[in-house]
Amino acid sequence: MTKNSQIIHFYRKHIPAFECVPGCHDCCGPVTASSEEVAKLPIKTEAEHKVALAQYSCPYLGKNGCEVYGDRPLICRLFGTTPSLPCPNGKRPIELTDPKIELQIHQFLTETRQVLL
Repeated sequence: MTKNSQIIHFYRKHIPAFECVPGCHDCCGPVTASSEEVAKLPIKTEAEHKVALAQYSCPYLGKNGCEVYGDRPLICRLFGTTPSLPCPNGKRPIELTDPKIELQIHQFLTETRQVLL
């Protein structure tokens, strides 16, 4: 496991989970993810990426929601768990992500190679 993979694993364990509203994908859109995270996702064609981007969506968003929910990138996991990235439908975990962890995650994202999804 690479150093960045270990860091990603650590951060994932420190982002609280919560129940989304069924059928809700309001926060799913074009995001960037680290190359390590993207390497674990199924490959999408350039055409699939272009269609998603044109729709301001994510190529991994399917009819029933996120097709890679268990492996979704850190930025996707943060949505709804911090005051700076609130759920548009008001959902959230009982306890939000620790502000220090959120800051560290954002710093990590600025220091790693990011790929547009």
